[in-house]
Amino acid sequence: MRNMNQMMKQAQKLQKKMLKAQEELTTKTVEATAGGGMVKVIANGGQKIEAIELEKEVVDPEDVEMLQDLILAAVNDALNKSQEMVSTEMNKLTGGMKIPGM
Repeated sequence: MRNMNQMMKQAQKLQKKMLKAQEELTTKTVEATAGGGMVKVIANGGQKIEAIELEKEVVDPEDVEMLQDLILAAVNDALNKSQEMVSTEMNKLTGGMKIPGM
């Protein structure tokens, strides 16, 4: 019984650390670009897009589809990088142990 109590306390400590890490990750950002840097997207560890920056030269009214493709590529790359950042930080806390919902 004592061993079970210790395990529960350790699990609660880990849960608190993970919640704190998740909060901190919302302040960390990653950056992705497309079109040779003509489109830049910044995302945070909360999987939110914080900014999209476009160079003037990439805005061509005659080729809106290209701009849409570049934005989509940069957004997807930024979100993937954000997910990798979160996964790396959580693995540091859990020692690589898979925890459902994380």
